[in-house]
Amino acid sequence: MSATSAIVLAPVAQPRRDPIHAPQAIVEPAWIRILLIGIAFAFLSLFLFIPLAAVFAQAFKKGWQVYLTAIIDPDALSAIRLTLLTASIAVPLNLVFGVAASWAIAKFEFRGKSILLTLIDLPFSVSPVISGLIYVLIFGAQGWFGPWLRDHDIKILFAAPGIVLATVFVTFPFVARELIPLMQAQGNDEEEAALVLGASGWKIFRHVTLPNIKWGLLYGVILCNARAMGEFGAVSVVSGHIRGETNTIPLQVEILYNEYNFTAAFAVASLLALLALVTLALKSFIEWRLRDETTRPDQEQ
Repeated sequence: MSATSAIVLAPVAQPRRDPIHAPQAIVEPAWIRILLIGIAFAFLSLFLFIPLAAVFAQAFKKGWQVYLTAIIDPDALSAIRLTLLTASIAVPLNLVFGVAASWAIAKFEFRGKSILLTLIDLPFSVSPVISGLIYVLIFGAQGWFGPWLRDHDIKILFAAPGIVLATVFVTFPFVARELIPLMQAQGNDEEEAALVLGASGWKIFRHVTLPNIKWGLLYGVILCNARAMGEFGAVSVVSGHIRGETNTIPLQVEILYNEYNFTAAFAVASLLALLALVTLALKSFIEWRLRDETTRPDQEQ
């Protein structure tokens, strides 16, 4: 055997791994794993599966005909239309705000950056009922702008504009809070390279920034839409509970339940439950795509 062959056939020495710093799998006894999994399933069953099944069971308790009658009731249809209208206005506004705020926070340094971050998180710390009362103090009959609005015959409270404003307030953190960490993790290298090559700010956003954040943006929009359609506290304060005019789906469910019309209440509530299931499915799909796009560059390297 030649010297060259001996070198080729010689076993390659494997690097020794430090036993102190080597990753070690945490292996628990089987009974501990079974216990933890059982506790998790028990909590999910108690607080998710059983209530969800109860909603649909009560909704269809008296058959399809009663269910459809409750859904196509004029008041229920009005609540559905108002909910869709509110979401169709609030979600695009929050999308624009979320993209602008996250781009400014993640890509630039400026005075007041920490204040802006705090203000974005404000709806998470303020009760929705309190946010609704704020609009009452501003636009109510005895509020700051109440007399002026009354003189010009402009209705904010107890009308669609007030519901939209309250919904925008409680939902505007969702898009921004999904995009800010994503943009910060991506850094500015690609934008700076495009700028050096002569691309304008709009082209950089369209061809560089937006493709990189598309799944995170869609994730935030889905969460924002789910919260907008299911919001109760703030909307309840500013709506006035005018049946057939200012009731959204959650408020319509409350009215029907308080009237002991349980089948109709659960029938309308099943629409929100379906929305939650669709949101969960879309959320899982987007998380999978985000995870796939995150791991793909590592695999290519």
